[in-house]
Amino acid sequence: MAIAKAERLMNLALCLLGTRRPLSKRELRESIEAYLEAGSDDSFNRMFERDKDDLRELGLVIETVENLDGEVGYRAHRDSNRLPPITLDAEEAAALGLAAKVWQQARLAGAASGALQKLRAAGLPEDVDPYEAHSALEPRIPVHEAAFEPLMLACRDRRPVVFEYRKATAAHPEARQVEPWALECWRGHWYLAGWDRERGAERVFRLSRITGRVRTRGGRYTAPVPDVVTVRETVAGWAGETADRSARIRLRSGAGYPLRAKATAVRELGDGWDELEIPYGHGLDAWLVEFGPDVVVLEPAELRADVVDRLRAVAKG
Repeated sequence: MAIAKAERLMNLALCLLGTRRPLSKRELRESIEAYLEAGSDDSFNRMFERDKDDLRELGLVIETVENLDGEVGYRAHRDSNRLPPITLDAEEAAALGLAAKVWQQARLAGAASGALQKLRAAGLPEDVDPYEAHSALEPRIPVHEAAFEPLMLACRDRRPVVFEYRKATAAHPEARQVEPWALECWRGHWYLAGWDRERGAERVFRLSRITGRVRTRGGRYTAPVPDVVTVRETVAGWAGETADRSARIRLRSGAGYPLRAKATAVRELGDGWDELEIPYGHGLDAWLVEFGPDVVVLEPAELRADVVDRLRAVAKG
């Protein structure tokens, strides 16, 4: 069975690499004997999707193209799948090997293990073991959100997605149609950057606020993908990290540690309250609302008004 699957994968790869135009599932099924022997369309579709994912895991760049009739086709450009010789010194190979240790999720763990084997072949010294504990600190990037894996695949395959998203100031989630660009971890939280079709603008979404299942959609992207996607800079700007003004707030004692960490000045008021001076930038009102009754905005007046408006919107549902 292992030999049969390897032969099937090889035939699929040769078809995708040898074609001058995208091939549909129907054409690929007619070209590969193992697919012709599939008992039903469902059996073939499952086999093809597994094979396609396996080839991508092995490093083959497969493009998904939709023709004018709406039929999806697949091909693998030779130029996209040709790599120059890889040369790594010991330090570079060790750093990449250590990066392979970061991922702990089941799907990514296999890819990281395979990448490590390739690094061995590319010059990673045998005595450098990134899986060996060299210190009390070990790198980890936790991913607890169920939306991470489907979004990671959608970013890779350039497939639009639909999901329910609950904003920090909203009582109920809303449907979003997004063309995903990139995923990035910032201060312990995962964010997705992409093009929001309904709003016609770039948006950043926090994965922990995505509810329900992420569903992929057919069709091409309607907006160009930027060469550089600045997820961290966008989120930092919304969180007030790039602020050039200050705001004064009252904060309940023992609450709001993230606000205290950002504060440039703190003064005890007594009666269980403190006064903080914090950087004020775009999106600070949405962040303050998350702390509910533990925060009272003193100034500026426009920030106080924005927070009150958001709280009223949440109360109305």
